[in-house]
Amino acid sequence: MDEMEEELKCPVCGSFFREPIILPCSHNICQACARNILVQTPDAESPQSSRASGSGVSDYDYLDLDKMSLYSEADSGYGSYGGFVSAPTTPCQKSPNGVRVFPPTVPQPPPQHHLLPQPGSLPQIPRNSCITCPQCHRSLILDERGLRGFPKNRVLEGVVDRYQQSKAAALKCQLCEKSPKEASVMCEQCDVFYCDPCRLRCHPPRGPLAKHRLVPPAQGRISRRTSPRKISTCTEHELENLSMYCVQCKTPVCYQCLEEGKHGTHEVKALGAMWKLHKGQLSQALTGLSDRASEAKEFLVQLRNMVQHIQENGVEFEACLVAQCDALIDALNRRKAQLLSRVNKEHEHKLKVVRDQISHCTVKLRQTTGLMEYCLEVIKENDPSGFLQISDALIRRVHMTESQWGKGTLTPRMNSDFDLTLDSGPLLQTIHQLDFVQLKVPAAPMLQLEECCTQNNSATLSWKQPPLSTITVDGYILELDDGNGGPFREVYVGTETICTVDGLHFNSKYKARVKAFNASGVGQYSKTLIMQTSESTLSTGSSSLCTVAWFTFDPASAHPDIIFSNDNLTVSCNSYDDRVVMGNSAFSRGVHYWEMTIDRYDNHPDPAFGIARGDVLKDVMLGKDDKAWAMYVDNNRSWFMHNNSHTNRTDGGISKGATIGMLLDFSRRILIFLINDEQQGPVAFEGLEGVYYPAISLNRNVQVTLHTGLPIPDFYTPGDADPNGSVC
Repeated sequence: MDEMEEELKCPVCGSFFREPIILPCSHNICQACARNILVQTPDAESPQSSRASGSGVSDYDYLDLDKMSLYSEADSGYGSYGGFVSAPTTPCQKSPNGVRVFPPTVPQPPPQHHLLPQPGSLPQIPRNSCITCPQCHRSLILDERGLRGFPKNRVLEGVVDRYQQSKAAALKCQLCEKSPKEASVMCEQCDVFYCDPCRLRCHPPRGPLAKHRLVPPAQGRISRRTSPRKISTCTEHELENLSMYCVQCKTPVCYQCLEEGKHGTHEVKALGAMWKLHKGQLSQALTGLSDRASEAKEFLVQLRNMVQHIQENGVEFEACLVAQCDALIDALNRRKAQLLSRVNKEHEHKLKVVRDQISHCTVKLRQTTGLMEYCLEVIKENDPSGFLQISDALIRRVHMTESQWGKGTLTPRMNSDFDLTLDSGPLLQTIHQLDFVQLKVPAAPMLQLEECCTQNNSATLSWKQPPLSTITVDGYILELDDGNGGPFREVYVGTETICTVDGLHFNSKYKARVKAFNASGVGQYSKTLIMQTSESTLSTGSSSLCTVAWFTFDPASAHPDIIFSNDNLTVSCNSYDDRVVMGNSAFSRGVHYWEMTIDRYDNHPDPAFGIARGDVLKDVMLGKDDKAWAMYVDNNRSWFMHNNSHTNRTDGGISKGATIGMLLDFSRRILIFLINDEQQGPVAFEGLEGVYYPAISLNRNVQVTLHTGLPIPDFYTPGDADPNGSVC
């Protein structure tokens, strides 16, 4: 709980809070310190007349605080008005926390040693007094109630009391001014611990005090802990207990406030319900902050380990440097001292950066832990109104502290490696130009798994250099195997850090790895990534497997006259001549089936459907060259065509709404066509092997829509399947 101690000290006097009050800005201050920092303002600047006019505006609203602020936000908030008689003219004092404290601006009554100060007996606050928060510098003109208008923070007072009791084995006198002596008695009625001198001076056994019961300090401590909870009263109606909570003003109120005061039209809720709600919110906020604190502790361990690694690496690097320089004897002695100095500077720089980060993180963690412990102690309080007076501020502080542990805060600012190697190869005549050069190969790249993916038979891989790596990279080499456990082969060499590889086999598992290179050589491989292309699925009505692929028409490879729509699933043409468009996926393995429906069919054209190589002619009918295998069909009949050779005329044509199916089986190396779910003619083409794209040629009289990801027809049984169940 040591870190919590700063939360329990007054920002003015630097001591533990005594009778703390809550300012409208949610900060706390001792009541005595509040009196010491009061400043009297000129009558002309007092808003007293506006209060007397019955405007109903509260001095405790934040908007009004800004309007009545006597100083700018940049000002310290303390000062005196020149020429004003009541302004303090004596030099200000300074608290242990560096806050300026003015002496009291009103004459103090003569001390009365025979009686204790009673509540309400404080000297009257002078008219037009102003108090400025020593932490946020908000200024406020006090009303006729003076400091009594600010609620007391009983929760904080209870936490301070418990903290002091846990730290001090012997109870101290509460009235000693400088060095508190050990208490000898406690008055149960006054609730004050006295040493013998203070008891004789302030609590004489005569008069009204003679009836007070004095008990030993230990017994008094127990009675304090077991005493019933104090009932909170309203600051505006002192005879009324706080029983409700104003949601708009975020403060506990009494029934008289609801009937007569400004809270009458505000939304109010039961005090107990809001107490439980705010306790839950604070507990929930502490959970997130606790996680940040745990991460910070782990991060500090990491930083301390880095210090050790830097020291070890520095010693090792220094020894290597000395060995190399000693080998050069006389010619290198003069240069050796300079190089050692440079290494030491690098060493010290790294240590300084990491130690500074450790120090910064330690301070922040101590503050976070202190706030957590303080909040936990506040949660233990059983005073709803007292808790609700400070809960909003604590919740904001917890969220603000958690946000300070944002992204990047728990990341090392320095690398522990020394990325320098001494080159001892130059001749003696170049000894004076000897310097550190980079002779290290790049580190192994890191694959960014969240950006790596496969689609159909294409794979996209992304990678990056490890964080904190300072070694220059000239390029990367991406390697893939053959999808069947074979050797790796290079598929990309360049400077980009993302690559898409097309034309892979469907239903295959590919292994991928990447390495970096520079002038010094090639670095280590990254971790191997296994990527699965489009998987197989069970065909309806068959025990065989079909590779299911989803693809669209490819605008990049299509003829310019082709018109695309429906997310590239529908195509038409603006030319009377035949134009070719292909799919964006290529097939080389498995069994594939896709269909095209005729959306528009005018003037009896003869579109051609089939497969093609990537370099097929795009401005002639599909099948006119040796790069395409197609079936062209009109409204009455169809033909198969390859390399401008027409075969197998078959009756049966197409019309609007017709469906053309294409079944490509690499296990049998054949292509079959279907019209309206019926096979059209015999097997169209045999002996197919290599890489093929789905394709179609059409003119302006035809519009078709592509359907993919379909199972093979029920009547068809694929050829030989591999042992793993996929068609090869």
